[in-house]
Amino acid sequence: MSSPAITHRAQAFVASVLALAPRIAVFDCDGTLWSGDAGETFFRWEMEEGLLSKQVADWAVARYAEYKAGNVPEDVMCGEMVTIHRGLIETDVQRAATRFFDLCMYEQIFPEMRDLVRGLQAQGSEVWAVSSTNIWVIRAAMRHFDIPRERILAASVHIDSKRVTDRLIRIPSGDGKPKAIREVIRKAPDAAFGNSRWDFEMLELAHRPFAVNPNPDLAEIARQRGWTIYLPDPVIP
Repeated sequence: MSSPAITHRAQAFVASVLALAPRIAVFDCDGTLWSGDAGETFFRWEMEEGLLSKQVADWAVARYAEYKAGNVPEDVMCGEMVTIHRGLIETDVQRAATRFFDLCMYEQIFPEMRDLVRGLQAQGSEVWAVSSTNIWVIRAAMRHFDIPRERILAASVHIDSKRVTDRLIRIPSGDGKPKAIREVIRKAPDAAFGNSRWDFEMLELAHRPFAVNPNPDLAEIARQRGWTIYLPDPVIP
């Protein structure tokens, strides 16, 4: 899969970040590296595909409606979107997530963000993906950014005898993002990229924060703090 050409404006943004030569760069994924929410989209897609039992699916749909109504905290919902796979063979879930991303999300990737990630790695930067979406979808996505599995911090659970459990490892959302960075990377990133208020704590931790494709609330914070704001070129499927 080849990368579409990017505009001069996008090229200038990529060049400006590469010129900083960050030693460690961390990227949120949904809304930052691609348009849309792969976690929510996968949740809907796997229901349609029958990956989950009807009993689990019915509970999950009702639970998600409660989350949308503001009755379930963000980090709790992100965790439950992983633990609903309890008992499934992990390789089956990973295979489904890979098929999903390539079919439904690949064309939503911002080409300049992919070029930026690859460019940073080419010049020796340590690049990490930090996401509250389930690790299987993020692993599938990072194949297109050349970020290896060991540099992915995503919503994840323990695997027991090749099957998914409900024992959470981490939920990198909100303050969970800098917590994961401190526990695993053990250094503050030189550059961080995010698009929503759930990335605020991670961006604040970085020496150079970038609000990419920001939601209105993060855009306002970025303007107040003088952070760089970048709006990617629209993706055309």
